[in-house]
Amino acid sequence: MIQVNIKDVVYLDNNATTRVDERVLAEMMPFFTQHYGNPSSRYYPQAEIAKKAVEKSRFQCAKLIGTKLQEIIFTSGATESNNLAIKGYCLANSTKGKHIITSLIEHRSVLDPIKELEMSGFNVTYLEPDHYGKISTEKVEKAISSNTILVTIMFANNELGTINPIDKISEVCKKKIVVFHCDATQAVGKIPINLKKTPVDMLSFSGHKIYGPKGVGALYIRKKLQKIKLLPLIRGGEHENGLRSGTLNSPCVVGLGAACELAGKLMFEDIKRIHTLSEKLVKNLNLLGGITFNNHPRERLPGTLNLSIDGVNAELLLSRISDRVALSSGSACTSSKTEPSHVLKGIGLTDSMAKSTIRVSIGRFNTENEIEYACEVLM
Repeated sequence: MIQVNIKDVVYLDNNATTRVDERVLAEMMPFFTQHYGNPSSRYYPQAEIAKKAVEKSRFQCAKLIGTKLQEIIFTSGATESNNLAIKGYCLANSTKGKHIITSLIEHRSVLDPIKELEMSGFNVTYLEPDHYGKISTEKVEKAISSNTILVTIMFANNELGTINPIDKISEVCKKKIVVFHCDATQAVGKIPINLKKTPVDMLSFSGHKIYGPKGVGALYIRKKLQKIKLLPLIRGGEHENGLRSGTLNSPCVVGLGAACELAGKLMFEDIKRIHTLSEKLVKNLNLLGGITFNNHPRERLPGTLNLSIDGVNAELLLSRISDRVALSSGSACTSSKTEPSHVLKGIGLTDSMAKSTIRVSIGRFNTENEIEYACEVLM
């Protein structure tokens, strides 16, 4: 048995959340006790320092995804960003059309606000993915009509890790003059994104998926789109260009910026190392037999694996090994439910196969020793 020198269990659920990088935490700490001023206040040093730090973070976020700092709006996380983008845009521009296009396997923070809009009179087309969870550009283009107001497709699926052809989808939307929103929560900081080249109109991401703090995220809004009205969901001030009222959480905003800067610097190093660990895990798991990998073999996030194990109850397995290895059976936002994941059902898995499925998500701080130990536990 491999000996793992760790105090806690081996953590392989990095798509649910990540540990805050100590370098990020170090940047955050002064803003709790020293630079605690309200960044929206004026005249005195504590506020001015906080304001400058917030704008630095805005620049760091913008740089990571290849855009301008004026196009970044801070939120409480990707869930709020998705809601603001989808509901805010559709409710403010419903006179232009009431048709929305999305996929069957989006995150609930996309599907639930869309369901709400559907109940209030919007028409929705739910595109089916292929068996890997990929949405084809052709399906998006075919679904667009003269009444289409918004297309929203995720960059990479949170359960499968499969990456969508966002470059091509965004080009189709641009050609058809339809606004395109992308939930990039799992992709930002893990794979290269350059919005100078990819004409996404709105893009959501979160701090706690990239070794930053929880409770903070951002919504990118292309500058040309800021001339189009977006209905605020939270009112009570003119913060964030009037789109998101409330005093900014300065320490966490600083943490988000620091996490983005670090992700940019370490991205290719992280990708290479995490991919190596992922391939090692695949090789060892294949020795077991009876395993089906559900994600795309190549076009996927480096550290995400989704696998079904014949004859195994995933919930029972995960509970039995929870004191040694931390894994999940799907999205952290829905894993408390007993019914099969909508993502797994959306790619055609039977209920039985879906219930035998686990997700492994490897991160920056995982080691080769931990991967070997996890394989032994699973075997």
